[in-house]
Amino acid sequence: MNRFVDLETLRSSFPAGESFRFGDSEEMCQSLIALVRQGKKTGTCSALREYQRDPMPQVGRVDIALNWDGTPALAIEITDVSVHRFSEVSEDFALSEGENATLDEWRTSHQAFFQRNGGFDPAMQLVCERFRILVDFG
Repeated sequence: MNRFVDLETLRSSFPAGESFRFGDSEEMCQSLIALVRQGKKTGTCSALREYQRDPMPQVGRVDIALNWDGTPALAIEITDVSVHRFSEVSEDFALSEGENATLDEWRTSHQAFFQRNGGFDPAMQLVCERFRILVDFG
């Protein structure tokens, strides 16, 4: 596929999908996309509270991961969805996010992320997704 395909064209190709950005800054977004492209990041999580306005992820749905500037970076297929308390996220899942070498590092970095983005509580519910790349637009 042409790397300059526009988001509206992709939305017609994947009508059930959502578009999103990894992370909360341009630097983090591009770093996480790079980890996906390298095969190191096959999981992601978000606070359940985020789904009050957005549809919950569903296995088989194809979503579009965006670069920070809003251009399409990747089409990913969701392969697994589960909900866990922050304090109960498994090491296996934490490491699937590709950002940290240990569960403790994951907890520290993700606590900071959630504190910046709406608040943190060890009992907060997280939506944990696993995915695979279908198309890399880069």
